Amino acid sequence: MNLKKKLSILTAFAVFQAFAVIPANAQSADQSDTTSVNTAKVKSVEVVKKEQTIAESEVKSGTNTPTSNNETTEEVNPPETDVPTGTDATPVEPVIEPMDEEGTAEETPAPAPVEVEQPSTGGSSVAGGRGGDLTLYMNSNKMMQDGKTYLAGQPMAVKNGVSYVAIRALVDRVGYDVKYDNTTKETIIISGEDELRFKTNSKIYTVNGVSRTMKGAAYQQKNTFMVPLTSITQALDITYKVNQSAKTVVLNLSTKPVASFTVQKEVFAGDQVTYTTRSSSPKGLSIVDERWTGRQDSFDQPGVYTVTYAVQDSSGQWSDPYSVTIKVERPNLPPVAMFTTDKEEYKMGEKITYIDQSTDDENAIVKTEWDNNALAFFVPGPKTVTITVTDKHGASNSYTKMINITGETLYSVTDFNQLFTPVGEKFTFDGGGVPALEKVPFTYYDEPSLLIRSNSPETVNTEGIVYKESSFGQTRFMIHHVNNTGKSVKMYVVATNNNAYTASIDQQNMGFAGPSPFATVAGKLSIDRWFQSMQNGTGQKKVYIQPGESKLILNDLSVLPMKQGQVISLYSDVFSDYELDYNIIMIEENKDPMEVLSSLPVLDRDGVHNRGTYPNATRIITYDQEVGSKPARLPLGDNASDPNLVGTDPMAFTEASNAGNFGVLYKITLNNVAPRTLISFNPRGGRYSGVALVNGQVVQISTGKSVTAPNEQSVMYRTGSYGESVTILFSAAPGSNLPVNLLFTPLPAEK
Repeated sequence: MNLKKKLSILTAFAVFQAFAVIPANAQSADQSDTTSVNTAKVKSVEVVKKEQTIAESEVKSGTNTPTSNNETTEEVNPPETDVPTGTDATPVEPVIEPMDEEGTAEETPAPAPVEVEQPSTGGSSVAGGRGGDLTLYMNSNKMMQDGKTYLAGQPMAVKNGVSYVAIRALVDRVGYDVKYDNTTKETIIISGEDELRFKTNSKIYTVNGVSRTMKGAAYQQKNTFMVPLTSITQALDITYKVNQSAKTVVLNLSTKPVASFTVQKEVFAGDQVTYTTRSSSPKGLSIVDERWTGRQDSFDQPGVYTVTYAVQDSSGQWSDPYSVTIKVERPNLPPVAMFTTDKEEYKMGEKITYIDQSTDDENAIVKTEWDNNALAFFVPGPKTVTITVTDKHGASNSYTKMINITGETLYSVTDFNQLFTPVGEKFTFDGGGVPALEKVPFTYYDEPSLLIRSNSPETVNTEGIVYKESSFGQTRFMIHHVNNTGKSVKMYVVATNNNAYTASIDQQNMGFAGPSPFATVAGKLSIDRWFQSMQNGTGQKKVYIQPGESKLILNDLSVLPMKQGQVISLYSDVFSDYELDYNIIMIEENKDPMEVLSSLPVLDRDGVHNRGTYPNATRIITYDQEVGSKPARLPLGDNASDPNLVGTDPMAFTEASNAGNFGVLYKITLNNVAPRTLISFNPRGGRYSGVALVNGQVVQISTGKSVTAPNEQSVMYRTGSYGESVTILFSAAPGSNLPVNLLFTPLPAEK
C-alpha cells in the first residue's frame, strides 16, 4: 500500500473516531452537514474533551448553559476519583434496591430497539415539559423516551449494592432545572416551587430545606454527578417499574397538568349543580385555561350524564380529560305529614292514641316533631295538634288536626299519669308528702369490690396527680373531673407493677363519656354505657404488666383531649391478680404521661366534692316481703337507711366518707312486688339524670331530661295483674344529686 493511500485511510479513520466521541450536543441534526465535514473541521479527541470541561465549568459557575437532548456531559461538581465497581472495564449487573420508597417491581415488556436520535444542538424547551415513560437500561448510558434514544454521561451503575444514575441526564429528561451552588457546593434541582439539594460524598440531601437520607452517598464519576435512583425518584415523586429480564427501569414521567372535579352528592333535575374543580401542574406551572364537555348548570330531565373536564398549563400542555358520571334524580318531593287519632272526641283524662301516617317518596323522613300532642287533655274544648316531618334533603311538611275534648272526666291528672306515663318518662306530682311515706325496711350486705373514687378536686386548675392508690383483686374506678387549667389536657390512668412477677389486669366493664361541657350529660352517659357493657360484654380486655413496668390502662379516658371547661366521666370494673400502683393524672395533651409522671405534684382535694378509697362497694339489697300494696319508699344515698361507705383518702392520710355513695353498685332484688304496682324514681337532693337496669333492661331517668326534686318522678316499671319479682341495678350518676327514693305506688283501677 502506497503512502498516499495510507494517509487517506488514516484521515478517514480519524474522522470516524472524532464522531465516535463527539457528544450529541456537538452534533448537528442535519446529517448532510455531518457527512460533508472535511478533515480540516474535525476536532481531535483531546479538543472535544477540553470543550466538555469548559461547558462544565460554565454550569458550575452558575451560568446554567442549556444542554442538548443527547447529554453526554454530567457536569456540576469537580471530578472525583471514586469509581464504582461495575462501570467501564468490567460490567456488573445493576441491582435496583428494594422498593420501599417509590415504584412497584413488576415485569414489563422490553422496548424495541430504536436508532439513536440526533437532535439539534439547541436542545429542547424545558418549559414545554416532557411526557410519557423514560426507560433506563441497566449497565448502559442509554435512555429511551417517546420513541427516541438519549445518552447519559455515565451508565447506570451499582456501588455498594445501591443503583446509581446520572442526575443531569435524568432531570433533563424529566424536564426540571439543575444548577450548582458554588457557595454551598451543592447540586440543586428545581421542580416548580420545590428545591432539592445534593452534595458529593454525602448520603444527606434536602427537599425544601428538610433533610432526608439516601441509601448511598452521591459521588462523581468522570465529571458526572451520580445519585441513588430510588432517592431521586422519591424526592421527585416519580413512580417506576423494574423489568429484570429486559434489564430496564421504566420511570413514569408525565408532566401534564392534572384536572379533577366533584359535584354535590345528589343532583336533582332542575336544581343548580355545584362544580368544585381541582387542578395542578407537576412542574408548578400556572393553569391558564380549561374546557368542559357535557357541563350544564342544571339538568332539566332525570338521567345519567357524563361531564368531562380538562385544563391547560402555561406551557401549553393539556391535562388528560377527567370525567364524572352524574346520575340526575327526579326532583325531590317534600314529605307528606299526616296523622290520625283513634277517635275524634275524648273525655278529659282519656288517653289519646296518635297514629303517624306521614310518608316520603324515598322513605327518608329523618325528623318528626309534634306540637301539643298530649297523652290526654284535662280542659274541655277543641285542641289543635300539629305534626311536622323533615326528609333527608331538608324539605319539610306539616299537618294540623283538631280534636274535641268534652266536659266529662275519665281520669284525674294523678291517676292518668300513674297509669299511662311511658316507662322512662317523667310526670309532676306533689312531692311534699314523700318523706312521710313508710320506708321499706330493707337490710343489706356489701360484696368485696374496692372503689377508687377520683372526684376531688372535681374542677382541676393545674396539671398533676388527682389520685394515687394501690389495689389488687376486684377494683372499681369512678373518675369524674372538669378541666379548668386553661389548656387542652388529657387524663390517664397509669398502672405500675412493683412485684417480682408479671401481673394481669382484666378490664371487665367500661362506661366512659366526654369530653362534654355538661357534667350531668357526661355522668349519665358513663353510667348508661357501663350498664350496657355489663349486658353485652363490650369493653372487656386483658393487659399484662411486667415486673417494674408501667402501662396505661382504661385508655378510653385519653382518646380525646379535654378543652377548657369540659368534663369527663368514667366507670370501670377491673380485676388484677397482683397488687398494682395506680396514678390518675391530668396533663397537657401533647405531653408523654410516662415521662412527666415522676415530676407531677399531688393535687389537694377541693373541700366540696369527694375522693377516697372505699372497700365493699357493691351493695346487695334483697327484700322478700310484699311491696306496692300501699305507698312506700326505698331511700338510697341518704346516709341513714343507706349508710355512706367509709374509707380513706390515701393522699391526705385521713378517713373518708362516701357522701351519696357515688360509685357504689346497688343490686336490689324485690321478690314480692304486688300486682298493679308503679315503681318510680324521685330525686330528693336536686336534679338527677341517669339510668337503671330493671329486669335486665336499661331504663332512662328520664329520657332526654333531668328529673327535678322534689315534685317529679320518672317511671321505671309497672307490674301487671300478678305479683312479680323485680331486680334493679342502680348506681348514682356523677353530676347528679343524692339522696333519691324508689317509690312504690298502687295503680288506680282502669276504666
